[in-house]
Amino acid sequence: MWDSYKKGYKAWLQLEKSLSENTVDAYLHDVQMLTDYFQLTGSMKNPDAVVLEDLEAFIKSIHALGMTNSSQARIISGIRSFFKYCLIEQVVCIDPAALLEAPRHIRKLPDVLSFEEIEIMIAAIDLSRPEGERNKAIIETMYSCGLRVSELVNLKISETYLDVGFIKVTGKGDKQRLVPIGRDAIKCIGIYKSMIRNHIPIKNGEEDILFLNRRGARLTRVMIFLILKSLAKKAGITKNISPHTFRHSFATHLVEGGADLRAVQEMLGHESITTTEIYTHLDREFLRTTLHQFHPAFKN
Repeated sequence: MWDSYKKGYKAWLQLEKSLSENTVDAYLHDVQMLTDYFQLTGSMKNPDAVVLEDLEAFIKSIHALGMTNSSQARIISGIRSFFKYCLIEQVVCIDPAALLEAPRHIRKLPDVLSFEEIEIMIAAIDLSRPEGERNKAIIETMYSCGLRVSELVNLKISETYLDVGFIKVTGKGDKQRLVPIGRDAIKCIGIYKSMIRNHIPIKNGEEDILFLNRRGARLTRVMIFLILKSLAKKAGITKNISPHTFRHSFATHLVEGGADLRAVQEMLGHESITTTEIYTHLDREFLRTTLHQFHPAFKN
């Protein structure tokens, strides 16, 4: 019954919203969960017959399954997006999801590495192994440019303009941006390319990918995650480290140093400035911690 609506919605997400394949799949999964709920409860109806109470009952059902508030909020976002599409395409006359409230949840501030901790992790790399120079170049690039892990693994040699200190990054929705890259990262990439990458038999189709595994194929997101986890453990860092930690650290250090928020937004590839503003909250948390640590009036 809903197949034709889902098909149209998918095309709208891809063509009108220019969303990535992963995001499109996530939104379609949200709609599938709603239709599965209607089938299980024997309350299947067309989108134009759905009312707010139906959606609230669906949210109650996923809450009862033990889903976290953040997971529920993500699903609600997908449902809202679907009915927005239905309203635009005149499938419905009234948007039943317009007043659907997401559960409140506290936005947990992510772990951020200090510059010293990043230096310790880099120092823990075993440069006697072939992958050592590659891993050093990876970390320097991630921290220097604030890349998403998907942007890192798909970084192309033809889009690294190291002579002028910039790289071209393809972000969410295939949107491209130019990001400055630091001297240390440029130096490490040069060493990796000349000493390691040039001696790897490269798989067909991967000739332009910068960071490769020993079999000549691009690295996976999971592999980057494992590399960082291993280095953090070796360096004695107990924080919860992921590829995104370096992106957070990049942005936080910029904001703490007084960088313009619009410039940080541009470098991170955030569509909205409100997404970048989390780093002003991180900065305030940093200031609060500093006050509690050093100011007599804040000490117990």
